[in-house]
Amino acid sequence: MKSGMANCTGGGARWLGGTSPVGSFQLNPFGVYDTAGNVWEWVEDCWHKNYEGAPVDGSAWLEANGGDCGRRVMRGACWSYAPLYLRTSFRLRNKANTRTSILGFRLAQDID
Repeated sequence: MKSGMANCTGGGARWLGGTSPVGSFQLNPFGVYDTAGNVWEWVEDCWHKNYEGAPVDGSAWLEANGGDCGRRVMRGACWSYAPLYLRTSFRLRNKANTRTSILGFRLAQDID
C-alpha cells in the first residue's frame, strides 16, 4: 500500500490511535471517500465460509446456502490494523450484536 492512502497502523496517517475525519483521503474511482481503514464496515451479508453459491448480481448474501446471520461480514479494516487487511476482498466475521470503536457502517444515498 502506498503511504498516506488510508488510516491504518503503519499506513502513514496522522490519526494514530483513532479515526480520521471523513474525506481525509482521495476519492476512489467510484467517487467514494475512505473505503479502507478508519473503521471496519459492517456489510449486509451473513457469514459464509466461502463464496460457493454467492449471488452474482451484487445483492446481499443472507441465509441461502448455509449463511449464519448471527455473524455478519466486516470489510475494509480499521485504524488499528496493518495495511495487509485493507483489501476489499479481505473479510472477517463478528457477532451481529457486537459494539466496538473500530466497527461502523457506511451511509449512502442515491443521487438522481
